[in-house]
Amino acid sequence: MSETQFPEKTGTLENRAENPDDIILHAEKITKVYPGTTALNNVDFDAYRGKVNVLVGENGAGKSTLMKILAGVEQPTSGKLYLEGKEISNGSIKEAGRNGIGIIFQEMMVFPNLTVTENIFTGREKRVNGIVSYKEQRAETVKILKKMEQNINPDQLVGELRVGQQQIIEIARAVSEKRKILIMDEPTSALSNDEVKVLFKLMRELLISGVTIIYISHKLEELLQIGDYITVLRDGNKMASAKVKDINLPWIIRWMVGEKHTMKSYHQTRQIGEELMRVENITLPRIGGGFSVDHVNFTVHKGEVLGLYGLVGAGRSELFECLCGYAKDASGKIFIQNKEIKSRHIDERISDGIILVPENRQVDGLVQTMSVGGNVVLSSLKNLMKGFWISAKEEKKAINKKVEEIHIKVPDTNNLITSLSGGNQQKVVVSRALLTNPTILLLDEPTRGIDVGAKAEIFQLVNELASKGYGIIFVSTELKEVISVSDRILVMSKGKITGEFTREEATEEALVTASAIGHELEGVKNA
Repeated sequence: MSETQFPEKTGTLENRAENPDDIILHAEKITKVYPGTTALNNVDFDAYRGKVNVLVGENGAGKSTLMKILAGVEQPTSGKLYLEGKEISNGSIKEAGRNGIGIIFQEMMVFPNLTVTENIFTGREKRVNGIVSYKEQRAETVKILKKMEQNINPDQLVGELRVGQQQIIEIARAVSEKRKILIMDEPTSALSNDEVKVLFKLMRELLISGVTIIYISHKLEELLQIGDYITVLRDGNKMASAKVKDINLPWIIRWMVGEKHTMKSYHQTRQIGEELMRVENITLPRIGGGFSVDHVNFTVHKGEVLGLYGLVGAGRSELFECLCGYAKDASGKIFIQNKEIKSRHIDERISDGIILVPENRQVDGLVQTMSVGGNVVLSSLKNLMKGFWISAKEEKKAINKKVEEIHIKVPDTNNLITSLSGGNQQKVVVSRALLTNPTILLLDEPTRGIDVGAKAEIFQLVNELASKGYGIIFVSTELKEVISVSDRILVMSKGKITGEFTREEATEEALVTASAIGHELEGVKNA
């Protein structure tokens, strides 16, 4: 038994929900259409009373969309919901709450400027004679945190807590609402092993008390431990459903990725040159114990696109933070063209030739109030200096050159960056990085939130940059994208490199297996 394993399913837990009469929530032919895409296509889903109902699928399969519809956050384009045989309409999250349905969101919804107690009771304050009773709220918060075995000050601002503790507060808020159906969307992605153990213990108590749980996770081993029923989605379609006790990991992977489910290849053959970067024992401690990045070693070569794949919480973004100088507690050695670099800060790493194109371009990549041109040159202004002043001539020249090279579609570079499409905004972030003359380009989810056409343009750009001799590390949670564009692929799980594949070896099933199980390298390759 692993240290995070769900308590053994015995006694009354095994005696519940063995026939159709025990379906507490039924979604029938749910379709959700967004402009340009169908997120869900006639999906049926059943949640069995008092059981852990697992929902699984690749990124973009429609899992979170379906859960948001069940929780009243989104409205279906068509389809019906039935609660205990009676048709319902969850027009809002409050209405879903009145129907007994609660949700823990994948993206944390905490208020960093409020206390732990205030976060737990926001929107449902306890009142005495019409006045909010902070004393009663605090007392109940203490009880909830004690039950969850958390030594957290109820008066502390949530923004001062580490990410895992903030996730615990999200869970505590949902549990305190005492819903009869609780949706958990990736609840363990930010939790330590000890915190996961506590969550699993809490889930068992909820099941015994009659609560029905709908559970989403990318951690497939975890799902096999805790699940009773499983439903698999792929590309917005329901592919299969079964009792967990009747299936295994290969069954899940087969239905997730399909037998012949492939994507157009954007890879271009080119000459891979000498080693540009080597990292040795890169390590980042995790608050509360363990490592977010656990003694990672790899190399990147001239003209190579190195794909980095892993599920939520695998440590990919944290590894990038170590490489670009953002993670102050990181240790290990980095060599650029066989010379060890000693820099510790972001600006120094940029000078050494390492620059990051961040995952969240809106928050970390762009200044929303600046022009397109201003965003392009933001990281290279010192290269445009003439004496004490920025040369307007050199600035305009640099902007126009990158707009042409990177094919940024903009009528006037003086326009606000917000006037551009998502794909063109992403090109602006890439062009800004290139103006720093990097050796290594770190691309963290560069196609997130852009359409198919823009993705193709980004892939083409990646190939062009590799052909010019850049070393590129490409992170994506999209299996098909990683396989489509990479020369070589590393897989991360729990902060470690758990698989390395050449382009010829890489298959969707092999990558999913490596990311979910965490085998040692040879074990993965020979599986």
